[in-house]
Amino acid sequence: MRNPSFVWIILVLMVLLDVYVFQAVKMVSNAASPRTKLFIYAAYWTLSAITVIFLLLMPYINYDRWPRSVRTYLFATILGLFFAKVIAVVFFLLDDIRRLIQWASGKIFFRNTEAAAFSGEGISRSVFLSWLGLGAGTALFGTLLYGFSNKYNYQLRRIKLAFGNLPASFKGMKIVHISDIHSGSFTDKEAVTRGVEKILKEKPDLILFTGDLVNDRASEMDNYIDVFSRLKAPMGVFSTLGNHDYGDYVQWESEAAKTANLEALKKVHAAMGWRLLMNEHVALEKNNEQIALLGIENWGAKGRFPKYGRMSEAHPGTEKYPFKILMSHDPSHWDAEIQPKYGDIDLMLAGHTHGMQFGVEIPGIKWSPVQYMYKEWAGLYEQGKQKLYVNRGYGFIGYPGRVGILPEITVIELC
Repeated sequence: MRNPSFVWIILVLMVLLDVYVFQAVKMVSNAASPRTKLFIYAAYWTLSAITVIFLLLMPYINYDRWPRSVRTYLFATILGLFFAKVIAVVFFLLDDIRRLIQWASGKIFFRNTEAAAFSGEGISRSVFLSWLGLGAGTALFGTLLYGFSNKYNYQLRRIKLAFGNLPASFKGMKIVHISDIHSGSFTDKEAVTRGVEKILKEKPDLILFTGDLVNDRASEMDNYIDVFSRLKAPMGVFSTLGNHDYGDYVQWESEAAKTANLEALKKVHAAMGWRLLMNEHVALEKNNEQIALLGIENWGAKGRFPKYGRMSEAHPGTEKYPFKILMSHDPSHWDAEIQPKYGDIDLMLAGHTHGMQFGVEIPGIKWSPVQYMYKEWAGLYEQGKQKLYVNRGYGFIGYPGRVGILPEITVIELC
């Protein structure tokens, strides 16, 4: 919201949406009394005006200094209203296209308002589609409001993964995989702690974290180092960096400040007892048998996500190990580089997508808008002998909630 031209584009879009949606509001309220209609119209435009005025005043009211929770929920509510109207407009457009076709075929073209809105035969097609559109938009907005309550609703997902080349000593090993903590979004330390306690109750042999510890700044972890430093495992806690960890989405006063922030974040990992893997590998040993654990910096094949990761540095020397686990934040790395070039990586662990924090996961149905950008976006994927697991994320960013796609703690048993 720091870019004035971006703000103005959003404002224009919102006003156009408001005007268009209002036509449907008038249509469906046509049969109401004059007083009721006045109340509906006033409420509609008052809410719209407040939103527009707030966006206009943002640069002048020290919005960045407001309490984080207020900023987060306010932004999410405005965004939710915007998308609710977008969904509603889809139905209105269908009706307008229908009537345009009628007009083109020689029939009268009119918007069913006033007397035309209702016929003696019942509700008109236009009124029905208007109600349907408003209902869909309202349902979306209500769902997003409900999702606020799910952001700390940590789900344990258990999965057994079988590998023919896994050394016998590692069969039955329990790994807890977490990703995308995004501490800069947290507002409830007690709730976050309950998630950590869930992990500890699993008594894992190994804990792996696949990036995005913060939203932007290392200081976001100041109040949570004591929480996450409680994570311990016999074989260690290992971590990698995600795209948000580099501070690429903040306007720093200098390049030196940005570099210092990254160095401070590395020290946070160390202070918690986490072994941060930066384009390197380590050997995990049990009963004189070894496997390799590789961790690379962020490497994304989608959009403009950076490619800091260097498999060319992490992979050499792992040839002698019979089994390899790779931690790489962005699942697009799997299709773009791992499968074509590194067929000996047995298991890759990733995060990044959060399942967009919105979708549907019920028996037989698994859907989220993020799947139209990421082929692998949540859960287990297999190609030949190689496996990829994408964690749905421990935290959240942007929208302070979860709808359908809940925060995840993955418990993996190797067999």
